[in-house]
Amino acid sequence: MRDPAAFLRQLFDRAVEVADPMRSLARFLPDRPGGRLLVIGAGKASARMAEAVEAEWGPCAGLVITRYGYGRPCRGIEIVEAAHPVPDQAGVDATRRMLALLHGLKEEDTVLALISGGASALLCAPAEGMTLAEKQAVNAALLASGAPISAMNTVRKHLSRVKGGQLAAAAYPAKLLALMISDVPGDDPAFIGSGPTVGDATTPQDARAILERWAIPVPPSARAALARSGVVPPGDPRLARSENVIYAAPAQSLAAAADLAAPLAEVRTLGDRLEGEAREVAREQAALALGVAASLKPGDRPVLLLSGGELTVTRRGDGTGGPNAEFCLALALALDGHPRIHALACDTDGVDGAAEVAGAVIGPDTLATPGAAEALARNDAHGFFARAAAQVVTGPTLTNVNDFRAILILPPG
Repeated sequence: MRDPAAFLRQLFDRAVEVADPMRSLARFLPDRPGGRLLVIGAGKASARMAEAVEAEWGPCAGLVITRYGYGRPCRGIEIVEAAHPVPDQAGVDATRRMLALLHGLKEEDTVLALISGGASALLCAPAEGMTLAEKQAVNAALLASGAPISAMNTVRKHLSRVKGGQLAAAAYPAKLLALMISDVPGDDPAFIGSGPTVGDATTPQDARAILERWAIPVPPSARAALARSGVVPPGDPRLARSENVIYAAPAQSLAAAADLAAPLAEVRTLGDRLEGEAREVAREQAALALGVAASLKPGDRPVLLLSGGELTVTRRGDGTGGPNAEFCLALALALDGHPRIHALACDTDGVDGAAEVAGAVIGPDTLATPGAAEALARNDAHGFFARAAAQVVTGPTLTNVNDFRAILILPPG
């Protein structure tokens, strides 16, 4: 344990590695079906998933939408790049083309849908009466509200013509198999990418209640659109030929990191579905880590606290940040330079918030860089860790199993 930061980075890299579609998707593919086959998809991992499909099945017809910079070479499936986390015209145009491909399919046809986190923004078809600019404004307001992902995705579904089971309904009567990478706490397929292939039991009234609870401003067109919601309820006959399979999830990545760490540390997993305000969860975990540190004696094994899930940030300032960097900054302040505690928090997709940064790493000397408290007040965690040279930058990881947090507590001596 001579280099705690390097050790923590190895654990994060392992968590990402096991969720790589090129390693994990093939065993969930059936034999290539006969007849007409169409591959569609959306999400930050979807292009890599398409690449994995063609590695097994050979060239396929279809269209997949991924984030700018996350494209992969495919031999038949067209890869379109669009904006995330706020949608753009490229996403709207590609979604329109995807729906056109699904039009007129027959019972003997097969659709393979590849869905991962990020599909909520990338698969974009604003509800009737809403413009793209209005949809962008709603999306930005949701992201700044501090609402959990399940609440955000409920609103997104009811303001869309493709989410909440509507993509699967468009493919009917063809057979549809959706393979999913989960990036949501609890692994509910209805909330992965806002559930485009999954029936949904929420109502427009639920969406209105979320807008009121988190004081999310929306234009009049959005409120009018809620009254015309096309979300497809569970049990709708158009979903009868659809199957949804989650083949990679946060728990698997945490388990892989725990296995790697086990020879060197006592691993305590706090759960793979943590939610809440990043700075508040950081304070809770800091208190836990300080308690562990006080209990360790010379010669004890180090203790590693692992957790996953999806934290949120209520935007109060004008800085650049994300939930993982804000967690690290709040954690560093709460630990106040404790000499035996190190930590890392990163998003497994390589993007924390809107920045091209996965997250950050902290240690006893983090607060030697001035301005930590001011940065937290401004939601400028990325700015602080850039000055501290403590950012974790991975580039596109081509997968997405949500946040990865690791706190390492060393014994004295």
